[in-house]
Amino acid sequence: MGVMIDGQYQVADPGPDTTAQGAYERARSTLRNWITPDGPFTPDAGRYHLFVAWNCPWAHRTLLTRAVLGLEDTISISTALPRRTDQGWVFADEPLLGAQALHEVYARQTPAYTGRITVPVLWDRQTAQIVSNESADITRMLSLAFDPDRRLVPAAQEAGIGAWNDMIHRRINNGVYRAGFARTQGAYDAAVHDLFAALDDIDAHLATHTTLTGDHLSEADLRLFPTLARFDVAYHYAFKCNLARLTDYEHLWDYARALHAVPGVADTVTFDIYKAGYFSPSELRNPLGIVPAGPRIDWSPPPRRNITLPAPVSSSD
Repeated sequence: MGVMIDGQYQVADPGPDTTAQGAYERARSTLRNWITPDGPFTPDAGRYHLFVAWNCPWAHRTLLTRAVLGLEDTISISTALPRRTDQGWVFADEPLLGAQALHEVYARQTPAYTGRITVPVLWDRQTAQIVSNESADITRMLSLAFDPDRRLVPAAQEAGIGAWNDMIHRRINNGVYRAGFARTQGAYDAAVHDLFAALDDIDAHLATHTTLTGDHLSEADLRLFPTLARFDVAYHYAFKCNLARLTDYEHLWDYARALHAVPGVADTVTFDIYKAGYFSPSELRNPLGIVPAGPRIDWSPPPRRNITLPAPVSSSD
């Protein structure tokens, strides 16, 4: 992903951060401003731009929120290629600001940025600076700032959604990376067993619930889906998360297909790009960079459950 020190891009990638015991530790995002009605970042249509990569699950959650809330005309995007170069994330399309690589966007930040070069990035055209590079914050901001009815985070469910988000991040979203980037057998064993224990618990929960939080789509579901979409085509093989496949879970697999059927969601899913990204050349995981042909997974069978957005708060008053 690359790193920048005092605003200067470093070509040498330091690789994932790990503890002395070989366990993976995710670096913290440091650019964390907020869009609020009072400013300085106000919720104005056409003001903000997202820099994303289709294969990045953290960027995917922002794309999902943008799609299900119908914000495509409000928030524009630039997409990076699935395989990073020595310049880190580079863009496939005509990018905003004329930047050919993401580090050129970070270089515009004041004061000078030090940290990893990650997606997603929410850019403010008006002040010419990064609002945030924290995917959880961007996801929540899109909901709160541009969906006044707060359908993805109803006030009555905010605490419950927060608890789900925390568990999903620690044990599932980041859990697959803790397994895939482990540098010792002990670190891998602990990570992979915790991951599948969490998936088992969610599968049991979904036996009696349509979604994580009840009958309707919430932010928590959008936080879980990117990992599920990549599980069988990438994490099962590339990250050795192979105690089971997503398709082996009766309720979780049905739920994943129901989420995929929500209007707008399928347009954010690109299985071939996931494989190209996760099987890119890696000295430790895939030194030859060969992308496997399979697996063939059919997401088309109709799910038993139907997942919809809850009715706007204003319509139920």
